[in-house]
Amino acid sequence: MIILLLIWLVQWIWHYISVYLNKDLYQQRTQMLQEGNVEKSVRSWGAMLWTALQQGLIWAVAGTLVLLLALYWWLRKRVCEVDNSRDSESEESEEENPAETNMICIFSRRFQLSVPKLASRRRVVQELLNDLLQVSHSLFSDSFFPVLEPVIGVGSACEGWSPHKEEDVVYCMFVPLKPPHGYAFHLEPDTTWEMPQTGMRIRVELVCTCTGEQPDQKMLCFFHSSEEELKINQVASLLHTLCTGPYLDGEKIALWFQTFVISAWSAMPQSRHYRVKVLPSSRSCKMKLMKASGRNLFVEMVFSVQQGDSDIFLSSQPTEAQFPPSTTWLESYAVAEAKFFQHVSMQAPPHSCHLKCLRLCARLLEGSGLSIYALKTTVMHLLTLIPLSEWQHRYLLMRVDDIMGYLRCCLEEKRLKHFFFGNEDMPKEISLPPAFQGAQPLNLFQHLAQDPAAQTEALKEFDKLQHHLYFGF
Repeated sequence: MIILLLIWLVQWIWHYISVYLNKDLYQQRTQMLQEGNVEKSVRSWGAMLWTALQQGLIWAVAGTLVLLLALYWWLRKRVCEVDNSRDSESEESEEENPAETNMICIFSRRFQLSVPKLASRRRVVQELLNDLLQVSHSLFSDSFFPVLEPVIGVGSACEGWSPHKEEDVVYCMFVPLKPPHGYAFHLEPDTTWEMPQTGMRIRVELVCTCTGEQPDQKMLCFFHSSEEELKINQVASLLHTLCTGPYLDGEKIALWFQTFVISAWSAMPQSRHYRVKVLPSSRSCKMKLMKASGRNLFVEMVFSVQQGDSDIFLSSQPTEAQFPPSTTWLESYAVAEAKFFQHVSMQAPPHSCHLKCLRLCARLLEGSGLSIYALKTTVMHLLTLIPLSEWQHRYLLMRVDDIMGYLRCCLEEKRLKHFFFGNEDMPKEISLPPAFQGAQPLNLFQHLAQDPAAQTEALKEFDKLQHHLYFGF
């Protein structure tokens, strides 16, 4: 629209000068030549040309400059609105320092801080997966397969700050498992693994169902039925299908569920809008949902078992640094972390900048040797130390500086406390096992304390990142 206005303005200027010169100036010049006054004609030509320029061109140029200036301010305002207010319709700009506002605009453009539309897509994914689990309930309600509970969104995408581009975001969902009728789960520390403090095994036990039989259903009691009787009735046991020995096997559960998704997708109402492709994964179910428009959604379903009534779960998905046996389930704090950020969002002022701070620093750490989880832990600590009223948008630069400063101090001291162990500032909404309250905090930088060379390298890398943050424009 602006370009069309500029083209029209140039055409108008040219037309105005042409008409002015071709009519008035040409008529006066012709009259003077006919009277034989050549010198006066030349002077008159110059005077009329100057008058035309004064009356037409100068005003046109002035108008053009005004229009260009207005265009500049409009574009500047629009860029800031798009980068800083995609999540918030208005910012408290009247109270902000103009220099800080400009810096925030620069940060937003430089690090692409506009958070993708994560909330709406997360709801789509959760609705889809809960529908999928409803289909599983109708198929496996009277079977020995584990009961699949409603999914729980975890990870950066569900917390609202994913550092990835919109097309690369993966929506991670925990699928809690409950024992089917006639079975019980017992959690045991895995003493056979090298890290028993984080790994556990889920022992599956048979429970007698003879007295709990329903009138309309005659289900065999696995506890009292002989193997011959089970074979005659073609009834398989959970212990013989999804377990290795007496322990629940994460790889077998993942393969079972992947097969179910492929066979059951056509019965889903969403199959009219999405095509599904199950991606390779040994201990989770990764799916690529493809829409006709070309938009894709990436989903990962991670199987988990809750520890008591707490927000701490055992996860089937290993980490990059830890790849235990398939019967070893790792302790995960992802659900507690998601609840923490939900709690902060409810308590924080409108347009809080804590998610943008996380996104900015996470994008900065990409490709470095520093852990995103260490950054996330740092921000969680600061959200309990700094009043939430001080996380308004206009304090974004100050909070980023606090995060980087806190992280550097932890690197220097070779100590970063785990957020969920021995933390007296834990919100009451988060339920933790009793042992967590009095436990000695885990040190996420223990490897730096054991390796001075690694600490020196980490500090050097961090200084480069800080320099890039403040001077890399």
